[in-house]
Amino acid sequence: MLFRRSGFPEEGELVFCTVTQIQFHSVFVNLDDYDKSGMIHISEISPGRIRNIRDYVKPDKKIVCVVLRIHHDKGHIDLSLRRVNEGQRRKKVEEVKQEQKAEKIIEIVAAELKQPLKQFYKEIASHILEEYEMIYPAFFEVVENDLSLETLGIEKKIADTLTKQIKDKIKPKRVEISGKISIVSYDEDGLELIKNILLSALKVHEAIKIKYEGGGKFELSVIAPDYKEAEKILKASIDTATSLADKQNVEFAFKRHDK
Repeated sequence: MLFRRSGFPEEGELVFCTVTQIQFHSVFVNLDDYDKSGMIHISEISPGRIRNIRDYVKPDKKIVCVVLRIHHDKGHIDLSLRRVNEGQRRKKVEEVKQEQKAEKIIEIVAAELKQPLKQFYKEIASHILEEYEMIYPAFFEVVENDLSLETLGIEKKIADTLTKQIKDKIKPKRVEISGKISIVSYDEDGLELIKNILLSALKVHEAIKIKYEGGGKFELSVIAPDYKEAEKILKASIDTATSLADKQNVEFAFKRHDK
């Protein structure tokens, strides 16, 4: 990765590391974000007794550690592998993957504009990192909230080219919730009544999709930026359909799928 932080990490911070050396009682690593080295004592590799450290780590392996102590006078950093839970590990790995995606976008634009990659990256980063901790969150804001990179001080031609690539390579965050509709009418115009009720549910929001499954069963789904918005749309849709069904004496039921 091209991304680097200055100075030292903070105690308690999660860091992405590369194993460089394995000794009998310790493991030495490079902190990829900081261009600094750290050490993991055997007692911080894994809970319980360890017979062979190499059962847990290998040279060049990428691992997520938490910073225990920083000895600024000596430049030493003590790390722990065993104190990182699976959720923390996945979150950090995802953060690294996202930043790598951002760097790939910058690499594509650098090639398109015939700019040396490292110099080009440094120029872009110098603007973005004044406002954001990493590059990817800024790129994600471009997709989610139409952030103008020019407002961060990036030259218009570069900003426009970057924006085009960002919107092509990064998709907006979406969540989906769904459930089953059961609907029955015994009226002679029942099919038309059912059609109108389903249309009323569908017209509440463009994020709603309804699919026929047979036998008076339909699947209704909502795709939205977050669960709060999705739940709001779903409730409005079902409330609208239920109200119309009651007026038309149509049996209507909705059963939500588990998340």
